[in-house]
Amino acid sequence: MPLRDFRLPEFDAPEVILPPGELEHETTIVNMGPQHPSTHGVLRLVLKLDGETVLRLVPVIGYLHRGKEKLAEQRTYTMIIPYTDRLDYLASMYMNLGYVRAVEQLLGIETPERGKYLRTAVAELQRLASHLLWLGSFALDLGATTVFLYTFREREIVVDLFEKLCGARLTYNYMRFGGVAADCPPGWVDEVRDYLDLQQARLAEYEAILTDNPVFRVRTEGIGIISAQEALNYGLSGPTLRGSGVAFDVRKADPYDAYGELDFNVITAQEGDCFARYRVRMDEMRESLNIVRQCLPRLQVPGEVSAKLPRVIKPPAGEAYARVEAPRGDFGVFVVSDGSASPVRLRFRSPSFANLSALDHMCRGMKLADVVAILGSIDIVLGEVDR
Repeated sequence: MPLRDFRLPEFDAPEVILPPGELEHETTIVNMGPQHPSTHGVLRLVLKLDGETVLRLVPVIGYLHRGKEKLAEQRTYTMIIPYTDRLDYLASMYMNLGYVRAVEQLLGIETPERGKYLRTAVAELQRLASHLLWLGSFALDLGATTVFLYTFREREIVVDLFEKLCGARLTYNYMRFGGVAADCPPGWVDEVRDYLDLQQARLAEYEAILTDNPVFRVRTEGIGIISAQEALNYGLSGPTLRGSGVAFDVRKADPYDAYGELDFNVITAQEGDCFARYRVRMDEMRESLNIVRQCLPRLQVPGEVSAKLPRVIKPPAGEAYARVEAPRGDFGVFVVSDGSASPVRLRFRSPSFANLSALDHMCRGMKLADVVAILGSIDIVLGEVDR
């Protein structure tokens, strides 16, 4: 089989009409990645530059492709759950949850009340861990090393809580059809409550370093602007969409697990730039703390955490689509069953893939250094893009 053709993409950047007397600049094609610290994974960006001004940008993906959707056709429904961990490996709980919810629709089963609240609490802790990693790496991309160290300090507490819950620190394999793999251990709820109090104070500490920092503001305000209508046209979701003023959140639009019974706000900002996306994620972390606090009293009430199901899962023939509000946006799972122990077809709707599609639009006319800030602000994970 011939090797993949890696010729440069064809560019169609509009011709620039220069004022009289101004010298014409020579354009340059530059590759950023696929091995570059600021591409947050094996992503290749091909840029057409006029000096340091970006005329056109083409993301090139495929360096991480592992064929998850095709592999699923040869695995049982339960065997597929650990594979979903490897999609967005910084938000594995959500990848588990989106998949098991789709299969639950085929099976027509409900999760017990305690299982719903445990799922919801764990999901929001995962959002906190993901946003903390994003904030630290985004600040590091822009030169703020201190925030990177601080956010990883708090993220380690969440990872410790997950390890006590399911024995893993990155890929959890925790969700199950109709519930979760195991109940929380004794004392876990109290440890979560202590973490929530600590994290509330630490968020103010991060903001004291970043929000009014003149260098951070110059690198983010007015950079990578995308309007609400443009964001909708590109199919953006998550903080990238809400940073442009669109108040869409799957947890409100299509509630699942315990979200329909909880009180929380959908965070938006209007500017549509890197700073707006930063503010959305900061306030989302506060909302996540609020959601987990509401779940904790229900976790002190005894009950079942998972529905009773046969060892071998064989959903009736049919198809189902489920979605969750992952840290990066609307994560959807489409599954087709023929009544056997393996799906006929499995397809993931990846928010990072859609959000990455708008990168060219957001970067045109910006400087080369701004590409790092804009890419960091949309927070992609290549495992979810390539699958």
